[in-house]
Amino acid sequence: MTKKSKSKPMTQILERLCKFDYIDMVIFPEEVILEEPVEKWPLCDCLISFHSKGFPLDKAVEYAKLRNPLLINDLNMQYFIQDRREVYRILQEEGIDLPRYAVLNRDPDNPEECNLVEGEDQVEVNGEVFHKPFVEKPVCAEDHNVYIYYPTSAGGGSQRLFRKIGSRSSVYSPESSVRKTGSYIYEEFMPTDGTDVKVYTVGPDYAHAEARKSPALDGKVERDSEGKEIRYPVMLTAMEKLVARKVCLAFKQTVCGFDLLRANGHSFVCDVNGFSFVKNSMKYYDDCAKVLGNMVMRELAPQLHIPWSIPMEAEDIPIVPTTSGTMMELRCVIAIIRHGDRTPKQKMKMEVRHPLFFELFEKYGGYKTGKLKLKKPKQLQEVLDIARLLLVELGQHTDCEIEEKKSKLEQLKTVLEMYGHFSGINRKVQLTYLRNGKPKASSEEEDSKKDGPSLLLVLKWGGELTPAGRVQAEELGRAFRCMYPGGQGDYAGFPGCGLLRLHSTYRHDLKIYASDEGRVQMTAAAFAKGLLALEGELTPILVQMVKSANMNGLLDSDSDSLTDCQQKVKARLHEIMQKDQDFTEEDYQKLAPTGSPSLVNSMKVIENPVKTCDKVYALIQSLTSQIRKRLEDPKSADLQLYHSETLELMLQRWSKLERDFRMKNGRYDISKIPDIYDCIKYDLQHNASLDLEDTRELFRLSRALADIVIPQEYGINRAEKLDIAQAYCVPLMKKIQLDLQRTHEDEAVNKLHPLYSRGVMSPGRHVRTRLYFTSESHVHSLLSIFRYGGLLNEEKDQQWKQAMDYLSAVTELNYMTQIVIMLYEDNNKDPSSEERFHVELHFSPGVKGCEDEETIPLGFGFRPASSENEDKKPNQGSLEDLSQDEPDQALQISDPINIQRRSPMIRNRKTGSMEVPDCQSSLCSGLFSASALGVSCSAPNLRDYVRTHHRHHHPKKKWTSCFEGCSMVPSIYPLETLHNSLSLKQVDEFLNSVCESNSEVQAKTMKGVKHKSAKNTGQMSSVV
Repeated sequence: MTKKSKSKPMTQILERLCKFDYIDMVIFPEEVILEEPVEKWPLCDCLISFHSKGFPLDKAVEYAKLRNPLLINDLNMQYFIQDRREVYRILQEEGIDLPRYAVLNRDPDNPEECNLVEGEDQVEVNGEVFHKPFVEKPVCAEDHNVYIYYPTSAGGGSQRLFRKIGSRSSVYSPESSVRKTGSYIYEEFMPTDGTDVKVYTVGPDYAHAEARKSPALDGKVERDSEGKEIRYPVMLTAMEKLVARKVCLAFKQTVCGFDLLRANGHSFVCDVNGFSFVKNSMKYYDDCAKVLGNMVMRELAPQLHIPWSIPMEAEDIPIVPTTSGTMMELRCVIAIIRHGDRTPKQKMKMEVRHPLFFELFEKYGGYKTGKLKLKKPKQLQEVLDIARLLLVELGQHTDCEIEEKKSKLEQLKTVLEMYGHFSGINRKVQLTYLRNGKPKASSEEEDSKKDGPSLLLVLKWGGELTPAGRVQAEELGRAFRCMYPGGQGDYAGFPGCGLLRLHSTYRHDLKIYASDEGRVQMTAAAFAKGLLALEGELTPILVQMVKSANMNGLLDSDSDSLTDCQQKVKARLHEIMQKDQDFTEEDYQKLAPTGSPSLVNSMKVIENPVKTCDKVYALIQSLTSQIRKRLEDPKSADLQLYHSETLELMLQRWSKLERDFRMKNGRYDISKIPDIYDCIKYDLQHNASLDLEDTRELFRLSRALADIVIPQEYGINRAEKLDIAQAYCVPLMKKIQLDLQRTHEDEAVNKLHPLYSRGVMSPGRHVRTRLYFTSESHVHSLLSIFRYGGLLNEEKDQQWKQAMDYLSAVTELNYMTQIVIMLYEDNNKDPSSEERFHVELHFSPGVKGCEDEETIPLGFGFRPASSENEDKKPNQGSLEDLSQDEPDQALQISDPINIQRRSPMIRNRKTGSMEVPDCQSSLCSGLFSASALGVSCSAPNLRDYVRTHHRHHHPKKKWTSCFEGCSMVPSIYPLETLHNSLSLKQVDEFLNSVCESNSEVQAKTMKGVKHKSAKNTGQMSSVV
């Protein structure tokens, strides 16, 4: 208690109150409060009294009845504040928004008797269902052990919050079951993008608010040099001020702290703490003493006619960022990023007709759309149960009426039993209704065809983000900070601290979106971890920072339903690739009408597609026989491969490809080429320790085939490429257009408070960041739209021609490929002028492959727009070299390349500026290419690898293996600038035209489909 009354904020405020002429302060000694009867307590006219641990609230109430002083904070209401149920009841009665909640009261003597039903991913409390993530709070407000439970699809487990201990405020736990003793409030989890707002009222008309990192994010408390938790004063909206007023009056607490969650455009109150002061804000101390002093004088000495003056919230002070020269301010960063390194994706198809499958299909509403996706553990368990049951029946009666193939059922069972537990992130089953059974038999199917409806069951597994993929994403996130203005004050000279400062001061409007695939979501979470310097598990970051629900096809694509155009393209591709002769001039015209160097080079490597496929098939056979031999060898029987794969599983993977690649008629299934390339790329990188023969040759040939098949599946000529790209990408294009437009409109977003924020250059300004994590199809499509949609004319624009030449030489859009759009504002230009807003387009083909790097096309470096100031000296506080980052000391890997010309990345010095340190003295951060007309200088960020391998690394050696023990993570190609002088109007008109032309095409397609279905009602049609 003494600690509270003698705390720094209390002392500061009481000192200021003493300066009022008629106010004298008396602090009741602790021993008097605890040991003396209230009659012996000192007399007073006004009482500041609040409950804390060990404080006898009953005695304080008794004293107030006896002496009747003016109470700053009502005492009876302090009983209610100690019970979260009462707090929520009062908030609800006042009409204040709070999360949806239910109270579970348990009798301590019979804890089992309660209205709680716990499911795998939900709880039902008194009939009210809460899906994970949800929050579990003890009813006693003094108990700070609040738990957040995460869904299995995000990795499960729970985050356990507690009263701050040192630098920790929460810890992640794998425990997923709720507590079985005690009474709790269960409430919906609010996605706040990782920040909480604490509000402090002093009377109903004054509220000060501060933001801090949410304790649920990674549990690490951010502290300043004095050891105080870092918080940033923020502006409250008009609605939030009204809420503050209501809370203050409802609980009758003049000085009152409460917590706000800003989520989905609303503000929710989740906790009321009663008496509490802001720490470390001189302005708040002045304001608080002034308000309290005025209040006391007006109440107790009305005859003095003290004027009522409230310190005003300084909302309307115009903050004008200073500008000089042609300085531009960064306003918006939009990045579309492919997921990181993953295990090979695997797929099995089988036609099923058993009634149990139809029952399952109906149970989960499959008939509504004719399709069903099963990802939840409970659903996968039901599929496994059916497979087990049918296998048992098959074992007992060989002649029974089960049409499903035994080998397929066994594979279904094996895959679903892998890992010993289900996690919705790594397996899924899709069921599609086939009215007349499966149309044509593939290599896997028997020729006997039954009539009547069936279901096509597609089992997908693999495709999980690997540890290397996580490191890639986190490193890229860390390097990405360098996009932002350098930090000021304490932050100067630290790379990316400009971003961290922006983010924590609420001036960074960050949203991260991901498709519903586990590997994409985990990439997004790992990237956020690097970007915002978080620690610990990815699950809490994923749940709070990554948005992936209900995005209406923004980043997901239903790969099973191809457009007409894609079907035709695939058919043509298969036809050309099935010719047993060398490619003719005509084939070059057919297959590479755009004349892309990467395609032409691959066709030259292949020469005869069927002969090359023969070689690939022979190499796969050799590989499977080598693995079989290894399996027979007792030494390697229990060998653990990368990411806990076994030789057995590796053999299954390759045997399936061997079976599927060559069909029964002797022809090759071209659609398996990407899978073969995928598998050999994975094994070369991660399982090279096996030293299998001829893997390099298999890699070389399958890569050449894949370099043709993969990009050409997205269209062979320009018109097809654009058509297919639009089918995938229009929702995303519309969203990007919106992101760019909204930046220059003033929105009611979270604002930093200008008066309290010292050392922040322009508190009124915002940087908007939108990160979209997706799969290969969206990245290919988006790039096609920029390349072939008519953004610029190659003949007239030299820079764009160079960019197009560079892109057509890029062979593969590998993991972590990035397309980055940056918007700048030139404050010196007229607001209505086209030159006011300026757009840049940058690109990186992602992770470096494991072949010689001579074949890599060279871009022209990363050049932000204002390269006219080339002679200005770089400012080390801006785009810093990551190797200067103190906590993450990066060691130099190879000798830096000396660049003779000055790097073209110079930009002027103030807000939003971007410079590159001298590449001769230290390597660049690795995010940006510093190539000067073809000399590329980029440092791989291989911190962990370097620490362990630094002495053994030879710069000229080929890129080598990677396995879990000492994982060498391939570095990522730096960003290359495609164009750096686009106007916002230009980009906006381009996006408009692309989206509009697509709407017209779609309207025609719809008419065509209606026409077709009228003629033939027996077939189910689908429009993408």
